[in-house]
Parts: sequence; structure tokens; C-alpha cells
Amino acid sequence: MSDFKKGSPWGSPGGNGSGRGSPPPNIDEIVKKIQDLINKFIPGGSSGNRPIFLGLIVIIIIWALSGLYRVLPDEQGVVLRFGKYVSTTQPGLNYHLPYPVETVLTPKVTKVNRIDIGFRSERDSGFSGGVADVPEESLMLTGDENIVNIDFSVFWVIKDAGMFLFKIQDPVQTVKAAAETAMREVIAKSNLQSILTEGRGRIELETQEIIQRILDEYTSGIQVTQVQTQKADPPDQVIDAFRDVQAARADMERSKNEAQAYANDVIPRARGEAAKILQAAEAYKKEVVARAEGEASRFLAIYTEYTKAKQVTQERMYLETMEKVLADIDKVIIDKNSGSGVVPYLPLPELKKKKKKTESN
Repeated sequence: MSDFKKGSPWGSPGGNGSGRGSPPPNIDEIVKKIQDLINKFIPGGSSGNRPIFLGLIVIIIIWALSGLYRVLPDEQGVVLRFGKYVSTTQPGLNYHLPYPVETVLTPKVTKVNRIDIGFRSERDSGFSGGVADVPEESLMLTGDENIVNIDFSVFWVIKDAGMFLFKIQDPVQTVKAAAETAMREVIAKSNLQSILTEGRGRIELETQEIIQRILDEYTSGIQVTQVQTQKADPPDQVIDAFRDVQAARADMERSKNEAQAYANDVIPRARGEAAKILQAAEAYKKEVVARAEGEASRFLAIYTEYTKAKQVTQERMYLETMEKVLADIDKVIIDKNSGSGVVPYLPLPELKKKKKKTESN
């Protein structure tokens, strides 16, 4: 937070305090120009009183110009009138009534501030040795009646410098108290397993929203930019038992995954076999039905011809049947009218069999 702005507008002590302004102009030249300007309006008068009058005018002008002040891009100007907050000004060149009527404070509004809850780092407390746990801040009760040790950080900036300076007495403690309250509220609605695994992102967002709502109710002029979880573990006294439980759950998940993989392998194969059997049965059904329908159609066709010519149909059926029966049988022809009863014949089937056997060898 900057000091009160007083005195010269050119960056000297009591100005805007930045010390980065241009070199101050030559006072003698300014006084001479102002004196020449006044001489045009008061050409006469006592020569003895004129220097005193001119000096007063110069002092008044310089005093009036001391109300000029510059607000840097990372600042906001807070104008105080006799110590009371009046208005907030944005970066750039501005003007206020000269001191002691009005003064200006220019706090940094883009600086990101950090508050650690549940632990203290070397950056915060100045001790050496890393991080120190603060159990009274970090131990919280979960929704399933477990205890979790959670450390987190809150990042915030000044949103309205006027509210920040005059609406709350201790901004750091206010943000810390609001953050701890919000985190305890969110943890009380969450299960331990969710807090330790996939639920951290949700917890951070809900906590940030609650903190911002509390700070807005206080008109603190603070904007919370992020809530970051640093650690979420079971209490140190039961962490070994908890790790055993986690290992057992991991084994359970692995067994479930293996069983699911086996099921994914067996079930599709069984379904494929069942579909194959169903398709084969359906094909056999269609084949049998088609053959039966063909046989029925053939029988009806033969029966129709039989009714028209019984003798011819009987002979044809007899010859066709004998042709099928005798097709693969070795035959010997006997003429009952021959004297000896047997007629010599040429054994063509035997000759064919011998020829095939010779060719195969």
C-alpha cells in the first residue's frame, strides 16, 4: 500500500511516490513567466508589495498543481478527503484537491497474493526445513464421517481498492477465515474416496465460489482467482491402514477387470457358436422342407400322368427303378431259351476295373 501523496507533482517525496517522473522544470523560468503574465494585468501598484503578491500567487499555483498525480497501470487511485474515502480513480494522470484537503493512496491491484491453509512454507514463516503442517487448519470431517488432512492455497487480487482499504480491517485474515470455512463446507458434503482421487477439481471450484460469495457479502473488494489443493491424505495416524485398504481395492479392481476381459472373450465366442448352430439348423430346415416339397410336387406330377396312362406310367416307373437298382451291380445275362442256359458274354465291367487299377499303379 502506498503512502499519502503530498507535495510536488514531479515525483519528489510526497508526489506519486514512483520516482520515475521526468526531471522537474526550472522554477525560475516558471516564476518569471508567471510574473510577466501578472504584470500585464497589474501594470501599476506599489513596487514594494508586488514581489510579495507575486510570491503568493506562485505558491498558490504550485499548491494547486500539487494535486496532479499519476496512477500506474498496476494500481488504482483511492482519493481521501480529510481522511474519508471519496472515490476510486483508474490508471493515468488524475487530479485531486491539493493537500491537506485531499490525499491519494495507490495500492497495487494486479499483484497476485497467496494464502496457505493447513501448512506453512519457508516463504511464509521464515523457517528452514521445507513445509510445516498445521493440523488445526488441515484436519476436516468428510461427508462419510472420515477425517482428511487437506492443504490448499488461495490466490487473490484486489478488485476494488476503495473497498479493500476501508471495508475490511484485516484483508489477509478475512480471506483466510473465508477460505477455511468454505473448504470445510465442501469437504463436509464429499466422500473421502472422491476427495483423494477424482473429486479435487470439483472441490476447488466449489470452494472458490463459496469464498467469493463470502467476500462479496463483506464488500471486501477482493477477487479470488484460484483455489489450489496441495495435498489430500488420510491422517498420519491411520495412513498405513488406509494404504492397505487402497491396495485391496486396487486388487479388487484388477480382478474385476480380468473377469470382465474373460467374459468379453467367452460370451462373444459362445454367441457366435450359437448363431452358427442356429444358421445351420435353419439351412437344414429349409433343405428338408424344399426336398419334401419337391418330392410332393414330383409325386403329384407322376400321379397326374398315371391317371392319364396307367400302363405306360407303370412301365416307365419300373424301368427307372430298375435302372437305379442295377446301376452299380455286376450283371450276368442268362437267356432262358438257350440250350445250355448260359450265353457267353463280354465282361466289360471287369475290364474297366482292371484298366483303372493298371492306370493307378
